[in-house]
Amino acid sequence: MKTTAPGAVAAFATLMFAGVATHAGDLTAPLVAPAALEDTAQSPWMIRMRALGVITHDSGSVDGIPGSDLSYSDSITPELDITYFFTDNIAAELILGTTSSKVYTEGSIAGLGQVGKAWLLPPTVTVQYHFTDFGAFKPYVGAGVNYTIFYNHSDAGAFTDFKIDDTFGAALQVGFDYKLDEHWGLNLDVKKLFLEPEWKANLGGTALSGKAKLDPWLIGAGVSYRF
Repeated sequence: MKTTAPGAVAAFATLMFAGVATHAGDLTAPLVAPAALEDTAQSPWMIRMRALGVITHDSGSVDGIPGSDLSYSDSITPELDITYFFTDNIAAELILGTTSSKVYTEGSIAGLGQVGKAWLLPPTVTVQYHFTDFGAFKPYVGAGVNYTIFYNHSDAGAFTDFKIDDTFGAALQVGFDYKLDEHWGLNLDVKKLFLEPEWKANLGGTALSGKAKLDPWLIGAGVSYRF
């Protein structure tokens, strides 16, 4: 009995040391993991600043005048958008920007010249699907709704009381972000708005009305920042 006690004590001490070491390892592991996860976690918020080209579809009409048509001036304007990611793949985007457009008579009424000018604010909300399997290249597609507000109307030529009515429209979207680092990236974005508001004006005391088939392409390029 006395000859085996030291060996038993030594074995017991070895087991205790191994258990403490293992337990200590278990305690330190979770302290490191959250820090690593915190470093790589991203905010759900992203903003983008773009230069936006607004390219309209030159089509429209004046009620009761066969062959009548309209055309519109294109423009370039700054644009801000705010995106919220519900998951890595699903996000919602709100775009904000304003620009102006001139309206011209075409077709059988081309000789009447410019009808007027209006500013427009087209806030658009889209729901997007972001593809995440291409590394720094982050393509996405989206669809949503637009509500365009026309304001600050001005008359031109012989026309008076020119006005374009506010209206809803559908929106389709495709684009991509290219990540430069954890926060910054480059963005290219193309949207198609289906926008055909009613318009009206007076010409020499005669009330005119019709449809302005703007249906613009919004083509934007700029930078993105993920918080």
